[in-house]
Amino acid sequence: MIIGICGGTGSGKTTLARKIIEAVGRENVILVEQDSYYRNLADMPLDERREANFDHPDSIDSEMLMNHLKRLKNGDAIEMPIYDFKTHTRRAESERIEPKAVVIVEGILIFSDARILNLLDVRVFVDTPDDIRFIRRLKRDITERGRTTESVIAQYFATVRPMHLEFVEPSKRYADIIIPEAANTDIGIEFICSKIREEVVKKNEYRTERVS
Repeated sequence: MIIGICGGTGSGKTTLARKIIEAVGRENVILVEQDSYYRNLADMPLDERREANFDHPDSIDSEMLMNHLKRLKNGDAIEMPIYDFKTHTRRAESERIEPKAVVIVEGILIFSDARILNLLDVRVFVDTPDDIRFIRRLKRDITERGRTTESVIAQYFATVRPMHLEFVEPSKRYADIIIPEAANTDIGIEFICSKIREEVVKKNEYRTERVS
């Protein structure tokens, strides 16, 4: 089973994914973040990298992400890239991900590519007000990615907001479940967890049948 969690930048996608993983157990679920699949901009000067549009679908190596999801679904391990957000480049090393019963993939643009969308068994959209999302992004980019307040604001108006309106917000119509960030998310989380538990039981029964 592949569960997709989409939503705008700072909507709480990763937090939701981690809550689900904690509830059902790390031995059953793996998390794949779309942010790991940004294209490598190492061949560009650093100043040009900083001006790149990271909120457009073309900024993502969707071909690699799609292939990796297919491999995981087929029971094969992958080498997931590691992206350096301070230099906007892909690191030389990668992270080996072993397949598990359930894959959670999260990102702002996973519903915008039909090839990835069609791989998802459950589609979740985290719907969070713009002001909350911007404040979260501002804090994250300053503390974790070495950005200045001015650069975050400039990027938000230049690319983040326009791309959200063009690609992310319209993709909400593909969601099976919409979780309002401000509301109690326990019901949504429990529904997703129940689907995961069903899938884990099926996988375990299948393994038992093969062994016997």
